[in-house]
Amino acid sequence: MTTMTRIGLGISATVIVIGLVAGAFAQNTTGARDPFMGRGGPGWWGASGRFGGRGGLLGVLGPMARQLNLSDAQKERVKSIEASHRDEMKALGDRAMAANQALQAAVTAETFDETTIRSRSTDVAAVEADMAVARARIRTEVLQVLTPEQQAQLKQMEAQMQQRVADRRQLWRKGKSR
Repeated sequence: MTTMTRIGLGISATVIVIGLVAGAFAQNTTGARDPFMGRGGPGWWGASGRFGGRGGLLGVLGPMARQLNLSDAQKERVKSIEASHRDEMKALGDRAMAANQALQAAVTAETFDETTIRSRSTDVAAVEADMAVARARIRTEVLQVLTPEQQAQLKQMEAQMQQRVADRRQLWRKGKSR
């Protein structure tokens, strides 16, 4: 595979993933009862056909949080944390969509302009970094609501999820090597 093909595939994959992630952050602003649900309820796709994302603003922590048997007070506190970051995450999602659209336009332009593509890729990376920082900030706030036992249980669930991802990746690589 040529270097240009790899770069093109990498950029295309990044654009798709970022577009999906950005959509996940454009969450329900009507105040869903369950702070762990995305726009259309549990699952990946919301009722509006947009990517609702498991866990709403909480990402994968959302579905895991349901398994932690949170008290009503903890649920309310997590809901409050989510609400306090909703506007920030919506703005980041909007920035991510715009950055990805600009990158896609540069990649698919009639004339090749490496400088523009690199600039747009840098813009996408900057938004991704801002989103990662925001997600980490939200996660830290939520962890402070959990008991030590719930934190340990969450850590174990995250390790299991990471192992499943690694197992799937390994299976995928085996399939590609045939």
